[in-house]
Amino acid sequence: MTSPGMTSPRMATAATLDRNDPLAALRNEFHLPAHGNATTVYLCGHSLGLAPKRTARLVNEELERWAALGVEGHFASSRPWLAYHEAVTEGLARLVGAEPLEVVAMNSLTVNLHLMLTSFYRPTPQRHRLLIEKRAFSSDRYAVASQIRQRGFDPVESLLELAPRDGNDCLDTADICALLEREGRTIATVVLPGVQYLTGQRFDIAAITACARRQGCVVGWDLAHAIGNTPLQLHDWDVDFAVWCSYKYLNAGPGAIGGCFVHARHAREFDLPRFAGWWGQLKHTRFDMPEQFTALEGAEGWQISNPSVLACAPLITSLELFDKASMPALRRKSVALTGYLEALLQPLVPHKLQILTPADPDARGCQLSLRLQRSSAEARRIHEALGRHGFVCDWREPDVVRVAPVPMYNTFTEVAQFAIELTALLDDSSH
Repeated sequence: MTSPGMTSPRMATAATLDRNDPLAALRNEFHLPAHGNATTVYLCGHSLGLAPKRTARLVNEELERWAALGVEGHFASSRPWLAYHEAVTEGLARLVGAEPLEVVAMNSLTVNLHLMLTSFYRPTPQRHRLLIEKRAFSSDRYAVASQIRQRGFDPVESLLELAPRDGNDCLDTADICALLEREGRTIATVVLPGVQYLTGQRFDIAAITACARRQGCVVGWDLAHAIGNTPLQLHDWDVDFAVWCSYKYLNAGPGAIGGCFVHARHAREFDLPRFAGWWGQLKHTRFDMPEQFTALEGAEGWQISNPSVLACAPLITSLELFDKASMPALRRKSVALTGYLEALLQPLVPHKLQILTPADPDARGCQLSLRLQRSSAEARRIHEALGRHGFVCDWREPDVVRVAPVPMYNTFTEVAQFAIELTALLDDSSH
């Protein structure tokens, strides 16, 4: 379906913005899913990023080396598998604002969260609570609740949940810090999202971490929706640990390798409890198979097993694109692109939709979460109609459509097309 507005002045404005976009060429680095004879308007990078064109070549190279070298690929390949994950260390460190010692690519997000909590959630009878936000992503909630039970405590008593003020969808930093000041002496560990998955709210990691650490709490962050989306300075912000996936804004593909940050001050705390595996063992003795585990310094000491080469290879490609573009430049475009979408949707607020995501650009990444002011069934039908018309976004019960104009591959023209299409669907009750 093509709405009459697709030839409107706003489309001409969007085309001008695209012509003046210094990052416009990045779009050519990605495969764009087809919709009929055209391409989709893909606004779902908050869930799964698009595939860089170079990724297939790199993965195929590793398959060819496997075929040609067999086990010798661990040592004789041009990018030896034995140290394969090290190829992404410096790129990840740049993205999260860390020293290379502080980051490692390994496992998946929730596995890494469990490994971190094994070391950094050490409850006592006086300080046993674990702070999360009330609408935390389900996997985080399951992980922290199971960790509480594993320590012999009850989540009913030990899981402390942050909720927005009545009538609000987002949390206020001042309210978070006030709670930490009131309850901090009972809180062992804080686990919060860098960007909240449902609302798209960007948390003030620096301020919240400082508040929590003043109360003696250990502070960890889930960066699934933050890494590659917003600027990060984990070392300078004094974060204890962080975890992330790489299949959203990092565009490393479904099931791609996750990552982990551990602050340098913990690099040599070898007495911290941890689950050990041979890839965390000192490298020069790893193949001696010593009976006694001796952890590597830094984040690598939390590794369990050798990383999947095929799950890590796409991340190499992705990080090359981030280095090519630079995170500051991507952030500038992101602020402009998301701000443009918000401005186009404002005429629909509040009678036809509500924007859950904060209006302040500093308090969000590129995602906007839209609550359609319809019944749940009607709102879902509108989302399904968007899909039929070539717009890829996602749905969260009971009435929220999440859209993310990603600066690496989305355009101002696509943003305008989406706004025009959604307006037409909200004006048309038949769909």
